[in-house]
Amino acid sequence: MAKTSMIERDRKRTKIAKQYAAKRAALKAVINNRSAAPEEVDAALTALQKLPRDASPTRQQRRCRISGRPHSVYRKFGLGRNKLREAVMRGDVPGVVKASW
Repeated sequence: MAKTSMIERDRKRTKIAKQYAAKRAALKAVINNRSAAPEEVDAALTALQKLPRDASPTRQQRRCRISGRPHSVYRKFGLGRNKLREAVMRGDVPGVVKASW
């Protein structure tokens, strides 16, 4: 089980990223606009840099829904490898069977 503080920190990052998503998208649109004036682009860059670091969605960690494990988490299921294996063995995941040949 992951530390509760780490799980809460990641939830906080998710909340902050949602809060600043529209503002980040607007600033990035100005930065990527080829017809924008250089001064306007510079102003957008400095405004983007002044946003909180946790406003960036890349700082979020994908975690297992059950255990909170940050590594080896399958996107399709949202579970870590250990919990996914347990769920498959119980038959909770439809269409997935243990491979044997």
